[in-house]
Amino acid sequence: MGQILHGSARTTEAVRRAIQHSQESLRVLAKRYGINQKTVAKWKRRTAVKDLSTGPKDAHSTVLSIEEEAVIVAFRKHTLLPLDDCLYALQATIPHLTRSSLHRCLRRHGISRLPEVTGDKEPMRKFKTYPIGYFHIDIAEVQTAEGKLRLFVAIDRTSKFAFVELHEQAGKMIAAQFLRNLIASVPYAIHTVLTDNGIQFTRSATNTPSIISSTASATSTASSIA
Repeated sequence: MGQILHGSARTTEAVRRAIQHSQESLRVLAKRYGINQKTVAKWKRRTAVKDLSTGPKDAHSTVLSIEEEAVIVAFRKHTLLPLDDCLYALQATIPHLTRSSLHRCLRRHGISRLPEVTGDKEPMRKFKTYPIGYFHIDIAEVQTAEGKLRLFVAIDRTSKFAFVELHEQAGKMIAAQFLRNLIASVPYAIHTVLTDNGIQFTRSATNTPSIISSTASATSTASSIA
């Protein structure tokens, strides 16, 4: 198999290997192979004969910050929504997000394709059919270099309309404002909101899911839990 060398390489792998095993001086080796002494010294120090990669050691976006990529990854894994639905939901939180930058981010993290059910695996459980306006709210943790953030996610079970906000904390005041922002952002009436088993959306510290019916009730609940 032929060897692939750097475009400006002055030595072959055989020459590099000979340099590494030689006991002769840098000056003698440089004269023999027609290269400068710095090149000889470089290959003397190395244990391999392959060219080092000239690309970035860790692939990262030039458009998205580390925190923004963490939000995108958490949202995709949490919702399993298609690319365009993720884009529509995340653009309010990340205004400069484009379809191409989103796709590249998902590819870097190995989640550009949604999981498919094959073989004898049971298909994912589907929700019961509901009229449009039935929202499920959940809170996911996002780990960043600066610590944990909380990702508030609301998804309509029927239309798949998604609304998302990122916060440093997940207290009742923030949850109440998230609920108000959700109501203001949805272009149709909300008839039911189902929350997770946290206490952020409840009036008491119970561990049962909270169900809020109608937009008016959701607004009233947002006021009462704040």
